[in-house]
Amino acid sequence: MSTALLDLVLPPRCAGCGAPGASGAPVCPRCAAELHGEPERRAPEPPPPGLPECWSAAVYAGAVREMVLSYKERGRTALARPLAGALALAVAVAAGERPVVLVPVPSAGAALRRRGHDPVHRLAELAASYLRAAGWPASVERALTQRRRVADQAGLSSLQRAANVSGAFRVAGARNAPVPRSWGDAGVVVLVDDVVTTGATLAEAARALRGAGVAVPLAATVAATRRRDRISGISRCHPG
Repeated sequence: MSTALLDLVLPPRCAGCGAPGASGAPVCPRCAAELHGEPERRAPEPPPPGLPECWSAAVYAGAVREMVLSYKERGRTALARPLAGALALAVAVAAGERPVVLVPVPSAGAALRRRGHDPVHRLAELAASYLRAAGWPASVERALTQRRRVADQAGLSSLQRAANVSGAFRVAGARNAPVPRSWGDAGVVVLVDDVVTTGATLAEAARALRGAGVAVPLAATVAATRRRDRISGISRCHPG
C-alpha cells in the first residue's frame, strides 16, 4: 500500500520526527519551525565553477532530511506545501525585492517514473504561487531538459558528480539558438532544486542557461548538506 494512501486511512505522523500529527498536518510545529528557519547563503566548499549565489532555507539534516526524503522518495506528496513554503522563503531572501523567474532543475526520466511525480517542478510551482499570493511577481519556466541519462548522484564524490552531470542539460527548444528573451526579462532567474550537496548539478544547469544567453545569478534550494571539514573531520555547514 502506498504511503500516500496510508496517509488517508491512518492517523498521520510527522514526516520529520514521527510524532502523531495534529489535524492531518504532515509536519509537527517543531519540525515546521526547523524547516522554515532563517534562509542563508549556504554554498558548497569549494564551490564548482559557475555556481550561482546559492541560498537554502535549512540544513539537510535531522527532521529536514526526513521530510525531503519522505516527499521525494516515499510518496508523501502532501509535504510539497511545507517544503515549497521553505523554498519560497529562500527565494524571497535571495532575490530581495526583485521579480523572479524560477527554473526547476529537471529530474531524470527514470526517476520520474519511479517516483510517480516531479518533485522539484511541483515545489517550484507552489513556491511561485506563495510568492504571488504575497504580492511578489513570480513565474516558473520549465526551461531545462535532460539531454542524456544521468546516474544517481548518491555516494559520488565532488569530481564524480561534476563528471556525471557534465553536458547533461539543454535549454528546451533552444538547441543552437538563443532562447526568447521575453521570459528572461520577467525577473531575475533563480535556479531551484530540493537539495544542494556539491553544487555540480546547479552549476551545470546554470551553464546550459548561460550558453543560451540567459543570466543566472541565483540558486535556491529547500536544504543544503553539511560538508565535512577536510582537516578536523567535523561536519559543518559552510556559509556562502
